[in-house]
This record gives sequence, C-alpha cells and structure tokens, in this order.
Amino acid sequence: MAVHRHSTRRPKTHAPASPPGSGLLVLAVGALGVVFGDIGTSPLYAVQTVFALDGGIVKPTPGDVYGVISLVFWSITAIVSGKYVTLILRADNDGEGGVMALAALARRTVRPGGRRFALVMILGVVGASLFYGDSVITPAISVMSAIEGLSVSAPGLGHLEVPLGATIIAALFVVQRFGTNIVGRFFGPVMIVWFAVLAVLGVAQIAGDPSILQSLLPHHAVLFVLDHPLIAFIAMGAVVLAITGAEALYADMGHFGRAPIRRAWFGLVFPALTLNYLGQGALILDSPSSISSPFYLMAPRWAQLPLVVLATAATIIASQAVISGAYSVSRQAERLGYLPKLTIRHTSQHEGGQIYAPAINWTLCAGVLLLLLTFQSSTKLATAYGLAVTGTFLLTTTLVLMYAESAWHWNRTKLLAVGVPLGILEVTYFSANLTKVAHGGWLPLLIAVSVVTIMLTWQRGRVLVTERRTSLEGRLNHFVWNLEGQQVRVVPGTAIFLHPNHVTTPLALRENVGYNHVIHEHVFIVRTVSENVPHVLGTDRCTWQLLPSPLGTITLVTLRFGFQDEQDVPKSLEAAREAGLDINPEQANYFLSRITLQRGREPGMATWRKRLFIGLAHNAANPSHYFSLPQDRTVVMGAQVTL
Repeated sequence: MAVHRHSTRRPKTHAPASPPGSGLLVLAVGALGVVFGDIGTSPLYAVQTVFALDGGIVKPTPGDVYGVISLVFWSITAIVSGKYVTLILRADNDGEGGVMALAALARRTVRPGGRRFALVMILGVVGASLFYGDSVITPAISVMSAIEGLSVSAPGLGHLEVPLGATIIAALFVVQRFGTNIVGRFFGPVMIVWFAVLAVLGVAQIAGDPSILQSLLPHHAVLFVLDHPLIAFIAMGAVVLAITGAEALYADMGHFGRAPIRRAWFGLVFPALTLNYLGQGALILDSPSSISSPFYLMAPRWAQLPLVVLATAATIIASQAVISGAYSVSRQAERLGYLPKLTIRHTSQHEGGQIYAPAINWTLCAGVLLLLLTFQSSTKLATAYGLAVTGTFLLTTTLVLMYAESAWHWNRTKLLAVGVPLGILEVTYFSANLTKVAHGGWLPLLIAVSVVTIMLTWQRGRVLVTERRTSLEGRLNHFVWNLEGQQVRVVPGTAIFLHPNHVTTPLALRENVGYNHVIHEHVFIVRTVSENVPHVLGTDRCTWQLLPSPLGTITLVTLRFGFQDEQDVPKSLEAAREAGLDINPEQANYFLSRITLQRGREPGMATWRKRLFIGLAHNAANPSHYFSLPQDRTVVMGAQVTL
C-alpha cells in the first residue's frame, strides 16, 4: 500500500517577515496602530492611580515622586524591554506569539508523556484565561481614562462621559469585521502623533525641572522601597498599570512580526513613554495639586480639549491591541483542542494572522459594556485591573524558562540569572494586586476561572465523545470487506467523507450503505489534522493512500493544518489534484457525519460539565462553513452519541 506525499499549497505563510526598507516601515507603523495601543495609553492613568491610592498614602514629595517614577521606568525597562521585547519575542512559534502559542512551542521540546508535557498546556490554558480577563477590562479603563479628561477641560460635559464611552466602545467592536489591516493603517499614523505628543508634553515639563532626570537612577526606587516598605508594596499594585499591554504585544506578534515591533518600541514608544512619565513627575514636584490629573494638566489650557480627543483615539487603539490578541489566542486554543470550532474570517488576502472571530468579538463587547456601566470610572476600574495581567506575567515567565532550558539549552546559572530577578519582581506585582480582590479584582479572576473551566471541559468532553463515537462507527477495514456480501449498488460519481481518522468508518458512509444501499464509484475519506505548529509546509500538507475495496475505489486522504492555517478542504484537495491525486473536488459531493449529543449516566465527567460541553457543541461553528464546503453539494447525515 503506497503512501504518496506531495506539495499541495504555496510556501508556508509566516507572520510578516520584516522586509527591508519601506516594507519594514509600513509594518512598524501598522504595529503602532495595533500592538502598542494598550501600553501607550498607560500614562493617562498609571501615575494618577499611584498617588490616589488609599486616600493619598503616596505623597507628592521629592522622595516619593522620584521613587515612583523610578519604579515605573525600571518596571518598563525590565518587563517590557528586557523580558518581552528582547527575550520572549525570540520564542515565536513559527512567527506566532501569545501564551497558548508559547505553551504549544514548549510542549514540542519537552519529553512526551512526562510531567512537563501536561503541565505546559495547563499553564497555557490558565494564561490564556487570564488574558481574556485583561481583554475585558482594558477597553473599559482605557476609553474612560481618556474621556474623563472632559472633567478637566470642560467640566460642564462631565455627565456625558459614561454614555460617550459606551458609544465609542460599541462602535469599535462593530468595525472589527473590516479587519486588523484596515484598522492598523488608520490607527498607525494616529499613534505616531500620540507618541510625539507624549514626548513633547514630557520634554516641556522636564525643561522646567531637569532634576526629575535623577529618577532614572535605580537607587531612587530602592530608597523608596526601603523607606516606606508597606507603602511601596501597595504602590506596586498601581505601578504595574504602566506595563499593562506587554502580553498583548506578544500575542499580536503574528500580525506584524518580531523586527517591526522591536524597532517601533525602541525607536519611538519607549522613549516617548519615558519622557512623559518624567514630565508627570516634574509637574507633580512643581504643583502637588496636579496629582488629581497629572497627564492632562501637563498641557496648556487651550490644548486640553484637543488632547482629550487625541487621547480618546489612542485608547480606542489600546482596546484594539487586546481585541486582536484575543482573536489570536482563541484560534490557537481552538486548534489545540481547548475550544469548540469557531467561525474565523480572514480579513487580509496577504497576512494569515489577520483574522476576525465574531463569537469572541461580541462576547468581549458585551463584557466590556457591562463592566463600564457597572464601574463607570477609570478610578474604580483600576481596582479591578492588574491581577490578570500580573498572573499572566508569571505564567509567561515560567513557560519561557522551561522552553529556554529544553530548546535553547540554557544551563541552571543562566536560568537563575534571568528567572530570579523577573520572578521576584512579578511575584511582588501579583502579591500587591491581591489586595484588590475584594474591591473588584475578583472580576478578572472570575472571568479566568470561567474560561479555564470551559477550556478543560471541552478538552475532556472531546476525548470522551471520540472514544464513544469510535465504538459506534466500527473499524473501517471490516466495513469495507463486508461490502461484497451485501446488496450494494455502485453509483457513478465522487463522494468525499470528512472524518477525524482512517481507522473507523464515517457514520455518513455507514448510513449511506445501510439505508440507501449505494456506494459511490470513487470514495475519498478525508481527515484533517491540526498540528501543534502555526503553519504546515506545503510538502507536508497532504498525504494519501489507496484502500483495497471489492466495490469501487476508496482513497484515504490526510490534510494537515497548523493552528493558524485556514482549513479550506476544497482548496487543499484542488491543490492535491495538481500534485497527482485523482480527484475533482469541483464535481464531488461532500458528506458530513453530524453527531447529536445526549447526556447520559456514563462515567468520565460530572453532570454539570456534560451540560456545559453539550451547550458548547451546539454553538460550535457549522462544519460546512468551517471547512469551506460548497452548500449545494454537502450532505449531512447524523447519529446520536450518549455522553
């Protein structure tokens, strides 16, 4: 029985490959419009929140101001510049980023069947769940922090803040269907202006009090911690607001590539953020009352209202960063078997990483609007912010160190040199944010626990259904050899049966023979395999083999896809035809085996988890749409499986 392997598609699609010259510049501008929105708008609320903690326990004195600004600067340097931009962007899974892609990457390098093999995916699931919690809070706090500038520039319009914020957020989710590419092109130039304004505002204040530059020295952060250990610990819970968005930066890497992100960060974003935070510190030293809104009060009176407009545009972009990241993480989780099939729309003809997931989009939209209408201010939202972010930091550090040991062959000394400082810093962030649990921090935890439950329930239920479906289907070779003794008529034409394996019999094929007593002259049993990589090379995409049959011909076809590839079966079969497979997908009929799930008393899962799994299965994407099958030539035949 010969096995044929052929190239059936164009060369592998990576995240943008960082072309030289103008191509790299275009990608860098696009990255500014999608990747850096979240962290780029942190100056709106980070410093203000630190000085508003517990009624003002952090004072606008030189020691406290130098200490806070130093903590902010070195947190950005260590976590964003050091950990994410320099280290973690190296751990790209064939160009894709995000905690799920990192977990899948780490699993490929550890010993199969060992404790780490299972642990890395559990860590990835928990990290992805925390990212969803962050994705709900970020749009709400970002947009509200910008619009609240109305209270500074035009106090009479303060009552419009909440309805205006809700309208902007709803509009943002509506335009997602037009694609990240279009959004990035529009937002990129806006963010260039935003970061330039951040820098100009900061420089103007620094020029008035250059002594604030002392806060770039790390000993001011150390002295602040030593002089006020408890206050510094509480302050760390708000300092972390300056580095929110770092995980979205990694999750969105597949949209633009590593080099454009690094160049945009070091060339514009990092310097602009540093200058602005220094400027806010200088303003507070000069005018302690400015702690009520240090960002907006840096601007002249005439520029404050235009600054509100620009800030609102920038916070819309901040929301875009986590929304795009949520799409990527969701697709990765689905292809790795932790979520049901999702309807995914590709919004770019050139970049496979640019996608739109309607179910994720509208779920996030509902969550963000509910959160905004419940808390109604950025100050209250800040109490719920940070816990999910810092939890994700810890998980990402753990995964990248496991990967560094197994794939990069780091020795123990190097692992400790990197892991201990990051671990101490991130555990401090996380511990400081635990104090927020009773004041709203429970919300991202609740979201994370809910998502973890959904992911693990789907993964477990999928295993159980596969086991019970297999027993119902029976072995394929027995079915084929029993055809000869049955009253079965061979009819002309080609039938393509989509089936998860080549061991058991597709239920649709069994039903067609059992009830209609016919079998097509040419039968193709096609299984699709989601590999633990983002993309599958053309040479590895398709394999096939002939199965001896007393009636007609049966060909077993395997199509392999990465978790970032579009699973278009007709297109892949057409490419296989060009490579030598005797098939014409344009004239074939497609048969799907639809399983109807019924809750039973069989062991394996708790009753409530069975109900959850069945509910998720009912809302999964339509297989004919998911695999891009022609509606007029697709037949669905079903059977019942008891869970």
